[in-house]
Amino acid sequence: MRLRSKRQQTDHRPEAPATTPGLAVELRGVRRQYGRGAGSVHALAGVDLALPRGTFTAVMGPSGSGKSTFLQCAAGLDRPSAGSVRLGGTEITGMSENKLTELRRSRVGFVFQAFNLLPSLTVEQNVLLPMRLAGRRQDRGRAQAVLAQVGLGDKARRRPGELSGGQQQRVAVARALVTSPDVVFADEPTGALDTGTAAEVLGLLRDAVDTLGATVVMVTHDPAAAAWADRVRFLADGAFAGDLERGSAERIAARMTVLTARTARVEAMAGATA
Repeated sequence: MRLRSKRQQTDHRPEAPATTPGLAVELRGVRRQYGRGAGSVHALAGVDLALPRGTFTAVMGPSGSGKSTFLQCAAGLDRPSAGSVRLGGTEITGMSENKLTELRRSRVGFVFQAFNLLPSLTVEQNVLLPMRLAGRRQDRGRAQAVLAQVGLGDKARRRPGELSGGQQQRVAVARALVTSPDVVFADEPTGALDTGTAAEVLGLLRDAVDTLGATVVMVTHDPAAAAWADRVRFLADGAFAGDLERGSAERIAARMTVLTARTARVEAMAGATA
Protein backbone atom coordinates (compact mmCIF):
# COMPACT_ATOMS: atom_id res chain seq x y z
CA MET A 1 0.00 0.00 0.00
CA ARG A 2 1.91 3.02 -1.26
CA LEU A 3 0.93 6.66 -1.15
CA ARG A 4 1.12 8.80 -4.25
CA SER A 5 3.97 11.25 -4.66
CA LYS A 6 3.28 14.86 -3.78
CA ARG A 7 3.68 15.87 -7.43
CA GLN A 8 0.73 13.66 -8.34
CA GLN A 9 -1.61 15.54 -6.04
CA THR A 10 -3.46 18.77 -6.54
CA ASP A 11 -2.40 21.31 -3.91
CA HIS A 12 -5.64 22.38 -2.23
CA ARG A 13 -4.08 24.65 0.37
CA PRO A 14 -4.76 28.39 0.35
CA GLU A 15 -1.85 30.60 -0.51
CA ALA A 16 0.40 30.76 2.54
CA PRO A 17 2.52 33.62 3.82
CA ALA A 18 6.25 33.63 3.17
CA THR A 19 7.84 30.63 4.85
CA THR A 20 11.18 29.70 6.33
CA PRO A 21 12.82 27.42 3.73
CA GLY A 22 13.21 23.85 4.84
CA LEU A 23 11.54 24.07 8.27
CA ALA A 24 8.09 22.74 9.10
CA VAL A 25 8.16 23.36 12.87
CA GLU A 26 10.32 25.83 14.77
CA LEU A 27 10.20 26.60 18.49
CA ARG A 28 12.51 29.16 20.08
CA GLY A 29 12.71 29.67 23.83
CA VAL A 30 9.20 28.31 24.35
CA ARG A 31 8.04 28.32 27.95
CA ARG A 32 4.66 27.36 29.36
CA GLN A 33 3.81 28.15 32.95
CA TYR A 34 0.56 27.30 34.69
CA GLY A 35 -0.41 29.28 37.76
CA ARG A 36 1.61 31.89 39.64
CA GLY A 37 3.79 32.14 42.68
CA ALA A 38 4.96 29.17 44.72
CA GLY A 39 2.30 26.90 43.27
CA SER A 40 3.17 27.55 39.61
CA VAL A 41 4.12 24.69 37.31
CA HIS A 42 6.69 25.11 34.53
CA ALA A 43 5.48 22.56 31.98
CA LEU A 44 7.96 23.81 29.36
CA ALA A 45 11.16 25.47 30.50
CA GLY A 46 12.69 27.01 27.38
CA VAL A 47 12.30 24.60 24.45
CA ASP A 48 14.28 25.08 21.24
CA LEU A 49 13.49 22.86 18.28
CA ALA A 50 13.76 23.06 14.48
CA LEU A 51 12.25 20.24 12.41
CA PRO A 52 12.92 20.08 8.65
CA ARG A 53 10.11 19.40 6.21
CA GLY A 54 9.67 15.80 5.18
CA THR A 55 10.78 14.26 8.47
CA PHE A 56 9.20 11.96 11.05
CA THR A 57 9.97 12.96 14.65
CA ALA A 58 8.90 11.12 17.79
CA VAL A 59 8.80 12.89 21.16
CA MET A 60 9.11 10.79 24.32
CA GLY A 61 9.61 11.45 27.99
CA PRO A 62 8.65 10.31 31.49
CA SER A 63 5.21 11.08 32.85
CA GLY A 64 4.95 14.80 33.55
CA SER A 65 7.88 15.68 31.30
CA GLY A 66 5.84 18.15 29.19
CA LYS A 67 5.05 16.02 26.11
CA SER A 68 1.39 17.00 25.87
CA THR A 69 2.13 20.66 26.54
CA PHE A 70 4.83 20.61 23.87
CA LEU A 71 2.43 19.21 21.29
CA GLN A 72 -0.32 21.67 22.19
CA CYS A 73 2.01 24.68 21.94
CA ALA A 74 3.68 23.45 18.74
CA ALA A 75 0.32 22.80 17.08
CA GLY A 76 -1.23 26.12 18.12
CA LEU A 77 -3.72 24.47 20.50
CA ASP A 78 -2.22 26.30 23.49
CA ARG A 79 -0.31 29.55 23.75
CA PRO A 80 3.17 29.57 25.30
CA SER A 81 3.93 31.91 28.18
CA ALA A 82 7.07 33.03 26.35
CA GLY A 83 8.99 32.27 23.18
CA SER A 84 8.20 31.83 19.50
CA VAL A 85 6.44 29.11 17.50
CA ARG A 86 6.49 28.89 13.70
CA LEU A 87 4.58 26.42 11.54
CA GLY A 88 5.62 26.20 7.91
CA GLY A 89 7.63 29.36 8.49
CA THR A 90 4.59 31.31 9.72
CA GLU A 91 4.84 32.91 13.17
CA ILE A 92 1.76 31.79 15.10
CA THR A 93 2.55 32.98 18.63
CA GLY A 94 0.76 36.30 18.39
CA MET A 95 -2.01 35.27 15.99
CA SER A 96 -5.61 36.05 16.79
CA GLU A 97 -7.73 33.05 17.72
CA ASN A 98 -9.66 33.27 14.44
CA LYS A 99 -6.48 33.32 12.33
CA LEU A 100 -5.01 30.50 14.37
CA THR A 101 -8.13 28.39 13.90
CA GLU A 102 -8.03 29.02 10.16
CA LEU A 103 -4.37 28.02 9.99
CA ARG A 104 -4.93 24.81 11.94
CA ARG A 105 -7.83 23.80 9.70
CA SER A 106 -5.98 24.36 6.44
CA ARG A 107 -2.30 23.70 7.19
CA VAL A 108 -2.16 21.31 10.15
CA GLY A 109 -3.34 17.70 10.43
CA PHE A 110 -4.14 15.88 13.68
CA VAL A 111 -4.28 12.19 14.62
CA PHE A 112 -5.39 11.40 18.18
CA GLN A 113 -5.47 8.22 20.26
CA ALA A 114 -9.27 8.38 20.51
CA PHE A 115 -9.74 8.77 16.70
CA ASN A 116 -12.18 11.72 17.24
CA LEU A 117 -14.43 10.75 14.34
CA LEU A 118 -18.03 11.98 14.27
CA PRO A 119 -20.28 8.89 14.47
CA SER A 120 -23.17 10.48 12.60
CA LEU A 121 -21.06 11.23 9.52
CA THR A 122 -19.90 8.78 6.89
CA VAL A 123 -16.23 7.96 6.51
CA GLU A 124 -16.01 10.27 3.49
CA GLN A 125 -17.72 13.10 5.36
CA ASN A 126 -15.32 12.70 8.28
CA VAL A 127 -12.35 12.93 5.92
CA LEU A 128 -13.80 16.04 4.28
CA LEU A 129 -14.49 17.74 7.62
CA PRO A 130 -11.31 19.91 7.65
CA MET A 131 -12.27 21.35 4.25
CA ARG A 132 -15.86 21.91 5.39
CA LEU A 133 -14.79 23.70 8.59
CA ALA A 134 -12.35 25.86 6.63
CA GLY A 135 -15.17 26.99 4.32
CA ARG A 136 -13.56 25.39 1.29
CA ARG A 137 -15.07 23.30 -1.48
CA GLN A 138 -15.39 19.71 -0.31
CA ASP A 139 -13.38 17.79 -2.87
CA ARG A 140 -14.85 14.29 -2.90
CA GLY A 141 -12.25 13.16 -5.43
CA ARG A 142 -9.49 14.15 -3.04
CA ALA A 143 -11.25 12.36 -0.17
CA GLN A 144 -11.56 9.19 -2.24
CA ALA A 145 -7.89 9.42 -3.18
CA VAL A 146 -6.63 9.61 0.41
CA LEU A 147 -9.04 6.87 1.49
CA ALA A 148 -7.60 4.67 -1.24
CA GLN A 149 -4.11 5.54 -0.01
CA VAL A 150 -4.92 4.23 3.48
CA GLY A 151 -6.64 1.12 2.12
CA LEU A 152 -10.23 2.20 2.72
CA GLY A 153 -11.38 3.17 -0.74
CA ASP A 154 -14.39 0.87 -0.43
CA LYS A 155 -15.50 2.20 2.98
CA ALA A 156 -16.46 5.77 2.06
CA ARG A 157 -20.20 5.26 2.74
CA ARG A 158 -19.76 3.43 6.03
CA ARG A 159 -20.17 5.00 9.47
CA PRO A 160 -17.23 4.89 11.94
CA GLY A 161 -19.17 2.48 14.18
CA GLU A 162 -19.13 -0.09 11.38
CA LEU A 163 -15.31 -0.13 11.28
CA SER A 164 -12.67 -1.73 13.46
CA GLY A 165 -10.46 0.43 15.67
CA GLY A 166 -7.59 0.14 13.22
CA GLN A 167 -9.82 1.16 10.32
CA GLN A 168 -11.10 4.15 12.28
CA GLN A 169 -7.54 5.29 12.89
CA ARG A 170 -6.86 4.91 9.15
CA VAL A 171 -9.79 7.26 8.54
CA ALA A 172 -8.20 9.70 11.01
CA VAL A 173 -4.91 9.51 9.08
CA ALA A 174 -6.77 10.18 5.81
CA ARG A 175 -8.51 13.17 7.42
CA ALA A 176 -5.14 14.50 8.60
CA LEU A 177 -3.65 14.23 5.10
CA VAL A 178 -6.59 15.50 3.03
CA THR A 179 -5.46 19.16 3.02
CA SER A 180 -1.78 18.31 2.32
CA PRO A 181 -0.84 20.06 5.59
CA ASP A 182 2.52 21.57 6.51
CA VAL A 183 2.72 19.17 9.45
CA VAL A 184 0.74 16.28 10.97
CA PHE A 185 0.71 16.11 14.78
CA ALA A 186 -0.01 12.65 16.16
CA ASP A 187 -0.80 12.28 19.87
CA GLU A 188 -0.39 8.64 21.00
CA PRO A 189 -1.92 7.49 17.68
CA THR A 190 -1.46 3.78 18.45
CA GLY A 191 -2.34 3.84 22.14
CA ALA A 192 -5.73 2.17 21.60
CA LEU A 193 -4.56 -0.37 19.00
CA ASP A 194 -3.12 -3.88 19.15
CA THR A 195 0.46 -4.41 18.03
CA GLY A 196 -0.30 -5.55 14.48
CA THR A 197 -2.83 -2.80 13.78
CA ALA A 198 -0.51 -0.21 15.34
CA ALA A 199 2.24 -1.22 12.93
CA GLU A 200 -0.13 -0.74 9.98
CA VAL A 201 -1.04 2.79 11.09
CA LEU A 202 2.59 3.71 11.78
CA GLY A 203 3.47 2.36 8.35
CA LEU A 204 0.97 4.79 6.82
CA LEU A 205 2.54 7.73 8.66
CA ARG A 206 6.00 6.54 7.64
CA ASP A 207 4.88 6.21 4.03
CA ALA A 208 3.33 9.68 4.07
CA VAL A 209 6.75 11.07 4.98
CA ASP A 210 8.72 8.94 2.52
CA THR A 211 6.49 9.27 -0.55
CA LEU A 212 4.47 12.48 -0.03
CA GLY A 213 7.11 14.57 1.72
CA ALA A 214 4.79 15.02 4.71
CA THR A 215 6.13 16.10 8.10
CA VAL A 216 4.98 14.09 11.13
CA VAL A 217 5.51 14.94 14.80
CA MET A 218 4.36 12.14 17.08
CA VAL A 219 4.12 12.08 20.88
CA THR A 220 4.26 8.51 22.17
CA HIS A 221 5.16 6.45 25.22
CA ASP A 222 5.83 3.33 23.13
CA PRO A 223 9.46 2.65 22.05
CA ALA A 224 8.22 0.33 19.28
CA ALA A 225 6.15 3.19 17.82
CA ALA A 226 9.00 5.69 18.20
CA ALA A 227 11.30 3.34 16.26
CA TRP A 228 9.36 4.21 13.06
CA ALA A 229 10.60 7.82 13.29
CA ASP A 230 13.72 9.33 11.76
CA ARG A 231 14.67 10.77 15.13
CA VAL A 232 13.43 10.50 18.70
CA ARG A 233 13.60 13.61 20.91
CA PHE A 234 13.53 13.04 24.66
CA LEU A 235 11.82 15.46 27.04
CA ALA A 236 12.54 15.71 30.77
CA ASP A 237 11.37 18.40 33.19
CA GLY A 238 10.03 20.57 30.37
CA ALA A 239 13.22 20.63 28.28
CA PHE A 240 14.77 18.40 25.64
CA ALA A 241 17.38 16.06 27.09
CA GLY A 242 18.93 14.46 24.02
CA ASP A 243 17.87 12.60 20.90
CA LEU A 244 18.42 9.35 19.06
CA GLU A 245 18.54 8.96 15.29
CA ARG A 246 17.03 5.86 13.66
CA GLY A 247 17.05 4.02 16.98
CA SER A 248 15.71 0.52 17.48
CA ALA A 249 12.90 -0.08 19.98
CA GLU A 250 15.45 -1.65 22.34
CA ARG A 251 17.81 1.35 22.24
CA ILE A 252 14.94 3.77 22.68
CA ALA A 253 13.58 1.78 25.64
CA ALA A 254 17.03 1.74 27.24
CA ARG A 255 17.37 5.50 26.87
CA MET A 256 13.92 5.99 28.40
CA THR A 257 14.85 3.77 31.36
CA VAL A 258 17.90 5.91 32.09
CA LEU A 259 15.94 9.14 31.66
CA THR A 260 13.07 7.99 33.90
CA ALA A 261 15.48 6.90 36.63
CA ARG A 262 17.32 10.22 36.44
CA THR A 263 14.05 12.14 36.67
CA ALA A 264 12.97 10.09 39.68
CA ARG A 265 16.26 10.84 41.47
CA VAL A 266 15.91 14.58 40.82
CA GLU A 267 12.33 14.57 42.12
CA ALA A 268 13.38 12.60 45.20
CA MET A 269 16.17 15.08 45.96
CA ALA A 270 13.81 18.02 45.45
CA GLY A 271 11.30 16.43 47.83
CA ALA A 272 13.96 15.83 50.46
CA THR A 273 15.05 19.47 50.44
CA ALA A 274 11.53 20.93 50.31
